[in-house]
Amino acid sequence: MAHFRIERRSPLPIGETWRRLTDWPRHGAHVPLSGVTVRPAGPTRVGTVVVVRTGVGRAGFDDPMEVVRWDPPTGDTPGGCRLEKRGSVVLGWAEIEVRPRGGGSEVVWREEARLRGLPRLFDPPTAWSGRLLFGRVVDALLKDDAVPRRAEPGAAG
Repeated sequence: MAHFRIERRSPLPIGETWRRLTDWPRHGAHVPLSGVTVRPAGPTRVGTVVVVRTGVGRAGFDDPMEVVRWDPPTGDTPGGCRLEKRGSVVLGWAEIEVRPRGGGSEVVWREEARLRGLPRLFDPPTAWSGRLLFGRVVDALLKDDAVPRRAEPGAAG
């Protein structure tokens, strides 16, 4: 498994940082050749499945991830979530933690990923490319100037 870790600081308050990082469809706007769907629709909770479709037309694959831990931040209490990759191509997990830090917030994104059938020899370049790609995604989500959406009833963040 290729393991990588990304850490970022943001001037945004913890709740806004959490909202941006867990707005799953927004991730697709920052990952090349990808789109994101969420099942079921509505606020994220344990059991929610986030599906990233990567490719062009029929040439692509789905990367379904199930939310197995969902602990949104409350006030100054850190929040975290864990997604287990359940696909036939990408295996592993991802964890996102958000905590208050100096008037803003700090993000720690940890991921362990493996492409089915790819030898362990490819773990280092997989980790490097994952750190690069998801580091850019986190940066873009935190800098996104989109007007914050109103939270749905029952949504955390």
